[in-house]
Amino acid sequence: MTTKTTLNDWLSWQESLHFTAIDMGLARVEAVRAAMGLQAACPVIMVAGTNGKGSVCAMLSAIFHAAGFKVGTYTSPHILRYNERIAIDLVPASDERIIQSFEAIDAARGDTSLTYFEFGTLAAMHSFIAEKVDVIILEVGLGGRLDAVNIFEPDVSVVVSVDIDHQAILGDNREDIGFEKAGIYRAGKPAICADPRPPQKLIEHAAAIGADFKLYGRDFCFERMDNQWSFRCGERHRHALPLPALRGGYQLFNASAALAALDALRERLPVSLGAIKRGLVEVEWPGRFQVLPGRPAVVLDVGHNPHAVKAMVASLRQLPFAENRYAVFSMLADKDMAAVLELARDEFDGWFVAGLDMPRGQRGADIAEKLAQAGIRNVRAFDAVADAWRAALSQAGENDRIVVFGSFHTVAEVMDARQRPI
Repeated sequence: MTTKTTLNDWLSWQESLHFTAIDMGLARVEAVRAAMGLQAACPVIMVAGTNGKGSVCAMLSAIFHAAGFKVGTYTSPHILRYNERIAIDLVPASDERIIQSFEAIDAARGDTSLTYFEFGTLAAMHSFIAEKVDVIILEVGLGGRLDAVNIFEPDVSVVVSVDIDHQAILGDNREDIGFEKAGIYRAGKPAICADPRPPQKLIEHAAAIGADFKLYGRDFCFERMDNQWSFRCGERHRHALPLPALRGGYQLFNASAALAALDALRERLPVSLGAIKRGLVEVEWPGRFQVLPGRPAVVLDVGHNPHAVKAMVASLRQLPFAENRYAVFSMLADKDMAAVLELARDEFDGWFVAGLDMPRGQRGADIAEKLAQAGIRNVRAFDAVADAWRAALSQAGENDRIVVFGSFHTVAEVMDARQRPI
């Protein structure tokens, strides 16, 4: 058993405990779950997807909270503080609460080695059970079938979207990736798919296991009307819904996935129309096409794959005119930068690119070279994201716009820089 005391001590120790940061498979973490007897007594909603899963979790959490239920929400990665990953009634868990869960896991695991993510997943469920929440919302970290979150039994499973990302682990095509994400579906349980182009392998897996499959466009759908929208699920309709507080037209797909999950649990967790409206209006999810107040206009978006950046570009085109458009940009080396640049190249008049100081990061100069190869001009390279951000801010006028994107780490470093005096 470790003698670490602070949360940072525990996290540093976890990073070195297992031989690799990602180790897909459930045997080890399932053995520890069984040893701890972790079994939720309340409904569990599991959410997977290439993009949008965090937004669905945020909407569900806000709506259940507005309805008076005590909500436990597990998401990843965090942006500024680890505690963001484990939220109880929309508030990040305290260091003390998380450490208590880590101590329980370490006492139960024996000689079993766990990854950083597996420790966090077990800690989330342990914390939610200890806090006696009414509903648990779990965001899948990577894929679905072999992700640590999948050791728990969901009452409702949601696949929000399927696109290309993490090819080395999940496959290089939507069919294989869809099959991996469908691994969170369960026999006889509601299995929701909000992707308007569902992979055939996902559909076939849902049928093969006998899941209660709910498909967007067939079993549920939405319709936008000016500044409101309506939702249909089977014979049930909800009209005059407010647009979600989260920006971006794609958020209505996410909102419809959330409402389909609510509908599946309506008998166990009844939620009023008023609570749905309040939750949609009050939901917060930092860094997801987040438009900051003030001038110049600043948009923070953690989009780091082509699917997410395509959605970001569509949303940027709905914003008011900006005289000059600047990008503060950095991506990890294992992402499809070429496809991202092809989508975003015409959206910016100037690029401030920077390196990320981490194992999968790359130097700002190397990123600038890739932009040059893509035919993108007016590029300045920096060693650190904070430096790129300050340079963009000093150049931008009040009628300009700065978009920070490319990675969770890029957005996190700008958020951190904004909190520090120059």
